[in-house]
Amino acid sequence: MFPSAADPKRRDVLKRAALAPLLPLASIAAPSLHAAGDPFEGDPYKSHPWPDMRREFLGADARVVFDPRVQVRGPVTAENPVVVPISVAVAPGLGPVRRIVALVDRNPIRKVLDFEPKRGVKPAVAFRFKLEQASAVRAAVLADDGLWHVGGGWVDSAGGGCTVSGATRQDGSWTRTLGQVSGKLFADPEGGARLRVRVMHPMDTGLVAGIPAFYLNRLVVSTALGDELLRLATWEPVSENPVFSFDLAQRPSGPLRVSGSDNNGNRIETEIG
Repeated sequence: MFPSAADPKRRDVLKRAALAPLLPLASIAAPSLHAAGDPFEGDPYKSHPWPDMRREFLGADARVVFDPRVQVRGPVTAENPVVVPISVAVAPGLGPVRRIVALVDRNPIRKVLDFEPKRGVKPAVAFRFKLEQASAVRAAVLADDGLWHVGGGWVDSAGGGCTVSGATRQDGSWTRTLGQVSGKLFADPEGGARLRVRVMHPMDTGLVAGIPAFYLNRLVVSTALGDELLRLATWEPVSENPVFSFDLAQRPSGPLRVSGSDNNGNRIETEIG
């Protein structure tokens, strides 16, 4: 049997692997496909869930490479497992990106979000999520070459993030703020902008007794003329009152429209800028 994540030797290996995305790209080996007969399909974390995750979330016939140009950054240890900050960025050399899918191997709900950057939006996203136990955290990037390029990092945790209710659920304040949206654009020295959006929502996982799953599931950002800039699908593991950050190649000339919905059909609609 392969050692568990609690095994000190394995944890040491995984933590060293988790540092790989932080190294200069020139010092990291090129992307590689897995060798035939490898039960882990080339996974650097040798995670037993990975082969099933690949088939379920990327497709049974998906072609996958583990690629250091997909950079996943987060804390080495999650101090608060209900709010774990993660950022994903894709190196320019990878070319145009169609989708970015965030996955967590050892969460009871493994898919976190599915991001589609469109015109003028860089392939990068930052968010916060709930972590049930120490796990590999991955970003699978579908590029124009038809391959899924996968990067990841290891986050240690005491756990329990998915099976506790959030603060606003506990004090009941979510009923007063549900669906409220706030956002801001921050100037980029290169002429672009960072868009930060916050949506007030309890993001219940459905794993707490007596509280059904209740979560934001769709977010769209468009120009004032209706041109879509990005689409984001989200699932239960996203943290309560989620905050998302996106990078725009150019600062928009007018306000941005943010629209979306949750799994109960509640809608959100606002303007930023």
